[in-house]
Amino acid sequence: MSQGQILALGAIAGLTIFLGLPVARLRHLSARTRALLNAIATGVLLFLFWDILAQAVEPVEGALTAAAVDGTGSWGRFAALAAVGACGLTVGLGGLVLYERRMIGRAKRISMIGPGAASVAEFERPARALASSPARMLALLIATGIGLHNFAEGLAIGQAAASDEIALALLLVIGFGLHNATEGFGIVAPLASEEKRPSWGFLALLGLIGGGPTFVGTLIGQAFVSEMLSVVFLGLAAGSILYVVMELLNAGRKLGSKEILVTGLLIGLFAGFATDFVLVAAGA
Repeated sequence: MSQGQILALGAIAGLTIFLGLPVARLRHLSARTRALLNAIATGVLLFLFWDILAQAVEPVEGALTAAAVDGTGSWGRFAALAAVGACGLTVGLGGLVLYERRMIGRAKRISMIGPGAASVAEFERPARALASSPARMLALLIATGIGLHNFAEGLAIGQAAASDEIALALLLVIGFGLHNATEGFGIVAPLASEEKRPSWGFLALLGLIGGGPTFVGTLIGQAFVSEMLSVVFLGLAAGSILYVVMELLNAGRKLGSKEILVTGLLIGLFAGFATDFVLVAAGA
């Protein structure tokens, strides 16, 4: 398989994320509908968090088994894989917490600035821009977390294709493509609560952030195999998605009842497992 064909596979798997993005432009939705959409997105992300952690832990457990049971591996490799996975998870989660605190502090400082040579309105505009776009900020964070996950998926596609496992590479593209279609919906679910519809340009940016790394990961994966790199990015993705899940659950409690939240969570979880079962049934 040529490099161009391999890259085309990565692009196809990543571009399906755009299928769910137009949902953000739907308006006149009731509060119950917005709550349900938010809960479904949370369920999909909960599945992804579980799936990503399982993928990240698998090579670490493999290294531990090789060192402690089979005697074919080293404790150093196990320690290195465990350390980079833990660091990725910590940076992915803790980094977003610190970033949010910094943005909140910045907004407060702007709102406290008094009139001087410039007019008060000039300071109020950036303050309002920061305060009125939490949904867009959350959508960007979700896209970033999913992008890190999709980078690791791209590595898997590239490595399979580079090893001439063409059937496996095609199955991975199909499975990851289905996953990404649901992920696109998860990215834009927070935007359903905004009165102003997001522009097509902003949705395209979200799609590139979330789906583009699949292509980049495929490009790198077909060049060389790195289990360590995969674990790092899976850890980063798990940490960032966990942060987003916390934010969406908090928003869900404000939007609707517990019954709606539970219903949406189950729908999202079932959708995630259904796409995963497609991969398993196909032998990927």
